[in-house]
Amino acid sequence: MILTSCLPPALEQIVQRFEQIQDARRRYEYLLSFAKKVPPLSPQECTSENRVPGCVSQVHLVAHLTPEGKVVFRGSSDAQIPKGLLGLLTSGLNELTPAEILQVSPDFIKRTGLDVSLTPSRSNGFYNMFRFLQTQVASLQPSVLEP
Repeated sequence: MILTSCLPPALEQIVQRFEQIQDARRRYEYLLSFAKKVPPLSPQECTSENRVPGCVSQVHLVAHLTPEGKVVFRGSSDAQIPKGLLGLLTSGLNELTPAEILQVSPDFIKRTGLDVSLTPSRSNGFYNMFRFLQTQVASLQPSVLEP
């Protein structure tokens, strides 16, 4: 078992479920189930500002801050595996504060076993999605000016 920093409960639960799946085909089926869980974007939101850079597929992601200070994600992709990866991320990180999300490291993907199953371009796409997600979340935080 690969040790990673403490994950938020929803993400930890997802990772633990992946750890229980030994068959690569079933792991992909589970990943693809997350594609159905991504709240969609409107066509007007699929802009260059919301496009994840460095992904071979068209992946778009938007993060909003609720009045309670929690982040809610919506997204889209033109391919199922990236959409599944996006769904995995958003399912595991939705409804957390920006500070909680920014503490997560993408290394948890190693515990899922997906890092060895994904093609290099898909694996790179996952890390690009993760970085883009964190960049969007960081922009939602109120800036603190130093005295």
